[in-house]
Amino acid sequence: MINLTDSAVNAVKSAISSSTQPASGLRIMVEAGGCNGFKYMMGLADQPKPDEKVIECSGLRVFVDNKSNEHLVGTTIDFVMALESPGFTFHNPNATSSCSCGKSFS
Repeated sequence: MINLTDSAVNAVKSAISSSTQPASGLRIMVEAGGCNGFKYMMGLADQPKPDEKVIECSGLRVFVDNKSNEHLVGTTIDFVMALESPGFTFHNPNATSSCSCGKSFS
């Protein structure tokens, strides 16, 4: 299960409401790359793809493909307003290490 904090849900809902493209949820993926082996990818999406699970988080639809879900089980996503690096943070219990920016893990 993937969890989003209230702050993350509010940030995504705000992005959806101001999007010029149709969007009904958030797509989260894990891809090979980054400085630690895997990187997190996120974006607004209108509909889930056939291989994606739909997770409901406080009225927000989150789309995650089965392969990415294996890496993300138990992950909490937060949205932090910080001077040095505002944005989404991932607290992933499956990651054995992560880079300093928090966008890449192994």
